[in-house]
Amino acid sequence: MRQIKHIHGDKPSHWVGDGFYVKPFINYSNSTPDFNYAHSDPFLMLDYSEPMNFAPNPNYETQPHGVGQHPHKGFETVTIAYEGEISHADSTGGRGDILKGDVQWMTAGRGIIHEEFHSPNFGQHGGVFSMVQLWVNLPKKDKLTDAKYQTLKRDEMAVVQLTDSNDNAIGKAAIIAGELQGEAGIASTFTPINLWDIELDSEGSTTLQVPNTHNVMILVQQGKLLINDTLVDAGKLVQFAEPTGIDAKDEQNTINTSSINTSTTDTITLTYQVDGNDSVPAKLLLMSGEPIGEPVAGYGPFVMNTQDEIQQTFRDYQTGNFG
Repeated sequence: MRQIKHIHGDKPSHWVGDGFYVKPFINYSNSTPDFNYAHSDPFLMLDYSEPMNFAPNPNYETQPHGVGQHPHKGFETVTIAYEGEISHADSTGGRGDILKGDVQWMTAGRGIIHEEFHSPNFGQHGGVFSMVQLWVNLPKKDKLTDAKYQTLKRDEMAVVQLTDSNDNAIGKAAIIAGELQGEAGIASTFTPINLWDIELDSEGSTTLQVPNTHNVMILVQQGKLLINDTLVDAGKLVQFAEPTGIDAKDEQNTINTSSINTSTTDTITLTYQVDGNDSVPAKLLLMSGEPIGEPVAGYGPFVMNTQDEIQQTFRDYQTGNFG
Protein backbone atom coordinates (compact mmCIF):
# COMPACT_ATOMS: atom_id res chain seq x y z
CA MET A 1 0.00 0.00 0.00
CA ARG A 2 1.30 3.48 -0.87
CA GLN A 3 1.23 5.40 2.38
CA ILE A 4 -0.12 8.94 2.78
CA LYS A 5 2.66 11.41 3.53
CA HIS A 6 0.72 14.65 3.99
CA ILE A 7 -2.68 16.24 3.38
CA HIS A 8 -2.58 19.79 2.01
CA GLY A 9 -5.29 22.43 1.87
CA ASP A 10 -4.41 25.39 4.08
CA LYS A 11 -3.33 27.94 1.43
CA PRO A 12 -5.76 30.80 0.70
CA SER A 13 -7.41 31.16 -2.69
CA HIS A 14 -6.57 34.00 -5.08
CA TRP A 15 -7.79 35.42 -8.37
CA VAL A 16 -6.18 34.61 -11.71
CA GLY A 17 -7.43 37.33 -13.99
CA ASP A 18 -11.07 38.08 -13.19
CA GLY A 19 -12.49 34.69 -14.09
CA PHE A 20 -10.67 32.09 -12.01
CA TYR A 21 -10.66 32.09 -8.20
CA VAL A 22 -8.23 29.28 -7.42
CA LYS A 23 -6.73 27.45 -4.48
CA PRO A 24 -3.02 26.72 -5.14
CA PHE A 25 -1.84 23.24 -4.18
CA ILE A 26 1.37 22.71 -6.17
CA ASN A 27 3.94 25.30 -7.19
CA TYR A 28 7.31 24.14 -8.50
CA SER A 29 9.00 27.30 -7.17
CA ASN A 30 8.17 26.43 -3.55
CA SER A 31 11.14 25.00 -1.64
CA THR A 32 9.62 23.55 1.52
CA PRO A 33 11.54 20.37 2.45
CA ASP A 34 8.46 18.15 2.74
CA PHE A 35 6.69 19.21 -0.45
CA ASN A 36 8.58 20.60 -3.40
CA TYR A 37 9.02 19.75 -7.07
CA ALA A 38 10.97 16.60 -6.22
CA HIS A 39 7.75 15.25 -4.67
CA SER A 40 5.39 16.34 -7.45
CA ASP A 41 7.64 15.81 -10.54
CA PRO A 42 6.48 15.87 -13.39
CA PHE A 43 3.63 18.10 -12.14
CA LEU A 44 4.74 21.73 -11.84
CA MET A 45 1.59 23.46 -10.66
CA LEU A 46 -1.95 22.65 -9.58
CA ASP A 47 -4.66 25.28 -9.15
CA TYR A 48 -8.18 24.25 -8.17
CA SER A 49 -11.17 26.54 -8.65
CA GLU A 50 -13.74 25.32 -6.13
CA PRO A 51 -17.40 25.60 -7.19
CA MET A 52 -18.31 29.28 -7.34
CA ASN A 53 -21.39 31.03 -8.70
CA PHE A 54 -20.95 33.74 -11.33
CA ALA A 55 -23.74 36.15 -12.18
CA PRO A 56 -24.49 36.75 -15.87
CA ASN A 57 -21.92 39.10 -17.39
CA PRO A 58 -23.72 41.94 -19.25
CA ASN A 59 -20.48 42.61 -21.17
CA TYR A 60 -19.75 38.99 -22.01
CA GLU A 61 -19.10 39.76 -25.69
CA THR A 62 -16.64 42.63 -25.24
CA GLN A 63 -15.27 42.01 -21.73
CA PRO A 64 -15.44 38.29 -20.94
CA HIS A 65 -14.14 37.12 -17.57
CA GLY A 66 -10.81 35.32 -17.72
CA VAL A 67 -7.18 35.92 -18.70
CA GLY A 68 -6.06 37.69 -21.86
CA GLN A 69 -3.12 36.80 -24.07
CA HIS A 70 -0.04 35.50 -22.23
CA PRO A 71 2.92 33.28 -23.17
CA HIS A 72 4.07 29.83 -22.03
CA LYS A 73 7.16 27.77 -22.84
CA GLY A 74 8.70 24.46 -21.80
CA PHE A 75 5.71 22.56 -20.39
CA GLU A 76 2.04 21.64 -20.91
CA THR A 77 -1.13 23.07 -19.40
CA VAL A 78 -4.06 20.77 -18.67
CA THR A 79 -7.42 22.40 -17.91
CA ILE A 80 -10.36 20.28 -16.71
CA ALA A 81 -13.83 21.86 -16.70
CA TYR A 82 -16.04 20.48 -13.91
CA GLU A 83 -18.72 23.15 -14.00
CA GLY A 84 -19.08 26.01 -16.46
CA GLU A 85 -17.39 26.50 -19.84
CA ILE A 86 -14.03 27.87 -20.99
CA SER A 87 -13.07 29.34 -24.37
CA HIS A 88 -9.48 28.90 -25.52
CA ALA A 89 -7.54 30.50 -28.38
CA ASP A 90 -3.81 30.41 -29.08
CA SER A 91 -1.12 31.52 -31.52
CA THR A 92 -1.02 28.17 -33.33
CA GLY A 93 -4.65 28.52 -34.37
CA GLY A 94 -5.93 26.21 -31.64
CA ARG A 95 -9.39 27.32 -30.64
CA GLY A 96 -12.48 25.93 -28.99
CA ASP A 97 -14.84 25.75 -26.03
CA ILE A 98 -14.52 23.07 -23.38
CA LEU A 99 -17.75 22.13 -21.68
CA LYS A 100 -18.52 20.33 -18.43
CA GLY A 101 -16.27 17.27 -18.16
CA ASP A 102 -14.07 18.23 -21.10
CA VAL A 103 -10.31 18.81 -21.00
CA GLN A 104 -7.97 21.06 -22.95
CA TRP A 105 -4.38 19.82 -23.12
CA MET A 106 -2.04 22.47 -24.48
CA THR A 107 1.60 21.76 -25.24
CA ALA A 108 3.50 25.04 -24.99
CA GLY A 109 6.76 23.43 -26.10
CA ARG A 110 9.01 25.96 -27.85
CA GLY A 111 6.51 28.72 -27.17
CA ILE A 112 2.85 29.63 -27.44
CA ILE A 113 0.63 32.63 -26.66
CA HIS A 114 -2.91 31.90 -25.55
CA GLU A 115 -5.95 33.26 -23.77
CA GLU A 116 -8.61 31.68 -21.57
CA PHE A 117 -12.04 33.19 -20.92
CA HIS A 118 -15.46 32.10 -19.75
CA SER A 119 -17.28 30.98 -22.90
CA PRO A 120 -19.84 33.36 -24.44
CA ASN A 121 -22.64 31.00 -23.43
CA PHE A 122 -21.50 30.81 -19.80
CA GLY A 123 -20.80 34.55 -19.68
CA GLN A 124 -24.28 35.33 -20.93
CA HIS A 125 -26.13 33.03 -18.55
CA GLY A 126 -23.77 32.67 -15.56
CA GLY A 127 -23.91 29.75 -13.16
CA VAL A 128 -21.59 27.54 -11.15
CA PHE A 129 -17.96 27.45 -12.31
CA SER A 130 -15.29 24.96 -11.20
CA MET A 131 -12.08 23.85 -12.86
CA VAL A 132 -8.59 22.43 -12.39
CA GLN A 133 -5.47 23.65 -14.13
CA LEU A 134 -2.40 21.44 -13.99
CA TRP A 135 1.04 22.23 -15.41
CA VAL A 136 2.96 19.18 -16.64
CA ASN A 137 6.70 19.47 -17.20
CA LEU A 138 8.43 18.42 -20.42
CA PRO A 139 11.78 16.62 -20.40
CA LYS A 140 14.77 18.50 -21.78
CA LYS A 141 14.64 16.62 -25.08
CA ASP A 142 11.07 17.85 -25.67
CA LYS A 143 11.27 21.40 -24.31
CA LEU A 144 11.47 22.81 -27.84
CA THR A 145 8.83 20.59 -29.41
CA ASP A 146 6.25 22.28 -31.61
CA ALA A 147 3.31 23.75 -29.74
CA LYS A 148 0.00 21.91 -30.10
CA TYR A 149 -3.49 21.69 -28.63
CA GLN A 150 -5.67 18.69 -27.78
CA THR A 151 -9.41 18.96 -27.11
CA LEU A 152 -10.49 15.95 -25.03
CA LYS A 153 -14.25 15.46 -24.91
CA ARG A 154 -15.75 13.63 -21.95
CA ASP A 155 -17.96 11.45 -24.15
CA GLU A 156 -14.82 10.21 -25.96
CA MET A 157 -13.03 9.11 -22.76
CA ALA A 158 -12.95 5.53 -21.59
CA VAL A 159 -14.90 5.04 -18.35
CA VAL A 160 -14.29 2.04 -16.10
CA GLN A 161 -16.39 0.75 -13.22
CA LEU A 162 -14.80 0.72 -9.76
CA THR A 163 -15.93 -2.26 -7.73
CA ASP A 164 -15.61 -3.62 -4.21
CA SER A 165 -14.26 -7.04 -3.21
CA ASN A 166 -17.61 -8.64 -4.13
CA ASP A 167 -17.52 -7.07 -7.61
CA ASN A 168 -20.29 -4.61 -6.77
CA ALA A 169 -19.93 -1.27 -8.56
CA ILE A 170 -19.38 1.63 -6.14
CA GLY A 171 -18.29 4.25 -8.66
CA LYS A 172 -16.50 4.96 -11.90
CA ALA A 173 -13.36 6.57 -13.31
CA ALA A 174 -12.97 8.51 -16.55
CA ILE A 175 -9.45 8.05 -17.91
CA ILE A 176 -8.08 11.35 -19.15
CA ALA A 177 -4.52 10.06 -19.53
CA GLY A 178 -2.64 6.86 -18.79
CA GLU A 179 -4.20 3.47 -18.22
CA LEU A 180 -6.60 1.83 -15.78
CA GLN A 181 -7.98 -1.72 -15.89
CA GLY A 182 -6.62 -2.18 -19.39
CA GLU A 183 -8.33 0.94 -20.74
CA ALA A 184 -6.22 3.82 -22.07
CA GLY A 185 -6.78 7.55 -21.85
CA ILE A 186 -7.10 9.61 -25.02
CA ALA A 187 -4.50 12.26 -24.13
CA SER A 188 -1.11 12.10 -25.86
CA THR A 189 1.67 12.62 -23.29
CA PHE A 190 5.45 12.94 -23.44
CA THR A 191 6.15 10.99 -20.24
CA PRO A 192 4.14 8.30 -18.38
CA ILE A 193 1.22 10.02 -16.64
CA ASN A 194 -2.11 8.91 -15.18
CA LEU A 195 -5.04 11.30 -14.79
CA TRP A 196 -8.16 9.55 -13.52
CA ASP A 197 -11.36 11.49 -12.82
CA ILE A 198 -13.11 9.44 -10.14
CA GLU A 199 -16.61 9.48 -8.65
CA LEU A 200 -17.81 7.20 -5.84
CA ASP A 201 -21.56 7.12 -5.19
CA SER A 202 -22.28 3.78 -3.49
CA GLU A 203 -21.04 2.58 -0.13
CA GLY A 204 -18.00 0.32 -0.19
CA SER A 205 -14.25 0.09 -0.76
CA THR A 206 -12.26 -0.20 -3.97
CA THR A 207 -8.55 -0.67 -4.53
CA LEU A 208 -6.54 1.20 -7.17
CA GLN A 209 -3.25 -0.01 -8.58
CA VAL A 210 -0.75 2.79 -9.26
CA PRO A 211 2.74 2.40 -10.77
CA ASN A 212 5.28 2.18 -7.97
CA THR A 213 7.71 4.33 -9.97
CA HIS A 214 5.29 7.29 -10.04
CA ASN A 215 4.77 10.25 -7.75
CA VAL A 216 1.10 10.11 -6.74
CA MET A 217 -1.42 12.69 -5.48
CA ILE A 218 -5.20 12.81 -5.12
CA LEU A 219 -7.30 15.98 -5.14
CA VAL A 220 -10.64 15.59 -3.34
CA GLN A 221 -13.17 18.01 -4.84
CA GLN A 222 -16.52 16.95 -3.40
CA GLY A 223 -17.78 14.91 -0.48
CA LYS A 224 -15.53 12.95 1.81
CA LEU A 225 -14.06 9.47 1.90
CA LEU A 226 -11.48 7.29 3.53
CA ILE A 227 -8.20 7.05 1.65
CA ASN A 228 -6.14 4.22 3.14
CA ASP A 229 -8.30 4.54 6.31
CA THR A 230 -7.64 8.30 6.63
CA LEU A 231 -10.72 10.53 6.38
CA VAL A 232 -10.27 13.25 3.75
CA ASP A 233 -12.86 15.88 2.91
CA ALA A 234 -13.36 18.25 0.01
CA GLY A 235 -10.74 20.87 -0.82
CA LYS A 236 -7.77 18.73 0.18
CA LEU A 237 -4.79 17.35 -1.75
CA VAL A 238 -3.38 14.03 -0.58
CA GLN A 239 0.36 13.63 -1.09
CA PHE A 240 1.57 10.03 -1.04
CA ALA A 241 4.98 8.73 -0.05
CA GLU A 242 7.82 8.64 -2.54
CA PRO A 243 7.96 5.98 -5.29
CA THR A 244 9.06 2.57 -4.07
CA GLY A 245 9.83 0.84 -7.37
CA ILE A 246 13.02 -0.43 -8.94
CA ASP A 247 13.69 2.96 -10.54
CA ALA A 248 13.72 4.81 -7.21
CA LYS A 249 17.08 6.58 -6.82
CA ASP A 250 18.92 7.94 -3.80
CA GLU A 251 20.57 11.35 -3.66
CA GLN A 252 23.70 10.02 -5.41
CA ASN A 253 21.54 8.86 -8.35
CA THR A 254 22.28 5.20 -7.64
CA ILE A 255 19.87 2.40 -6.86
CA ASN A 256 18.68 2.63 -3.27
CA THR A 257 18.23 -1.06 -2.58
CA SER A 258 16.49 -0.49 0.76
CA SER A 259 13.53 1.16 -1.00
CA ILE A 260 13.09 -1.27 -3.89
CA ASN A 261 9.66 -2.81 -4.40
CA THR A 262 9.92 -5.77 -6.76
CA SER A 263 6.26 -5.58 -7.85
CA THR A 264 5.24 -3.00 -10.43
CA THR A 265 2.35 -1.36 -8.57
CA ASP A 266 1.32 -0.02 -5.20
CA THR A 267 -2.24 -0.03 -3.92
CA ILE A 268 -4.47 2.80 -2.72
CA THR A 269 -7.79 2.00 -1.06
CA LEU A 270 -10.79 4.31 -1.39
CA THR A 271 -13.76 3.82 0.93
CA TYR A 272 -17.02 5.71 0.47
CA GLN A 273 -19.51 5.75 3.34
CA VAL A 274 -23.07 6.99 3.14
CA ASP A 275 -23.60 9.57 5.87
CA GLY A 276 -27.35 10.06 6.28
CA ASN A 277 -29.59 11.79 3.78
CA ASP A 278 -27.11 14.58 3.12
CA SER A 279 -24.46 12.38 1.51
CA VAL A 280 -23.10 13.53 -1.82
CA PRO A 281 -20.90 11.49 -4.16
CA ALA A 282 -17.18 11.77 -3.57
CA LYS A 283 -15.36 13.28 -6.53
CA LEU A 284 -11.59 13.17 -6.85
CA LEU A 285 -8.78 13.48 -9.35
CA LEU A 286 -5.88 11.04 -9.17
CA MET A 287 -2.61 12.28 -10.63
CA SER A 288 0.44 10.07 -10.99
CA GLY A 289 3.54 10.53 -13.07
CA GLU A 290 6.99 9.09 -13.59
CA PRO A 291 9.51 11.68 -12.33
CA ILE A 292 11.59 13.31 -15.06
CA GLY A 293 14.41 13.93 -12.61
CA GLU A 294 15.98 16.90 -14.42
CA PRO A 295 16.89 20.39 -13.13
CA VAL A 296 14.10 22.95 -13.30
CA ALA A 297 14.57 26.68 -13.84
CA GLY A 298 11.52 28.86 -14.21
CA TYR A 299 10.15 32.36 -14.16
CA GLY A 300 6.43 32.97 -14.39
CA PRO A 301 5.08 31.31 -17.55
CA PHE A 302 8.43 29.85 -18.66
CA VAL A 303 9.92 26.60 -17.32
CA MET A 304 13.26 25.38 -18.68
CA ASN A 305 16.32 23.56 -17.30
CA THR A 306 18.76 26.44 -16.74
CA GLN A 307 18.65 30.16 -15.97
CA ASP A 308 20.52 30.84 -19.21
CA GLU A 309 17.62 29.23 -21.10
CA ILE A 310 15.15 31.41 -19.19
CA GLN A 311 17.10 34.56 -20.08
CA GLN A 312 17.20 33.49 -23.72
CA THR A 313 13.44 32.92 -23.64
CA PHE A 314 12.88 36.48 -22.40
CA ARG A 315 15.14 37.84 -25.14
CA ASP A 316 13.26 35.83 -27.76
CA TYR A 317 9.90 37.03 -26.45
CA GLN A 318 10.99 40.67 -26.41
CA THR A 319 12.48 40.55 -29.91
CA GLY A 320 9.63 38.70 -31.60
CA ASN A 321 11.49 35.39 -31.96
CA PHE A 322 9.30 33.52 -29.48
CA GLY A 323 7.93 30.12 -30.45
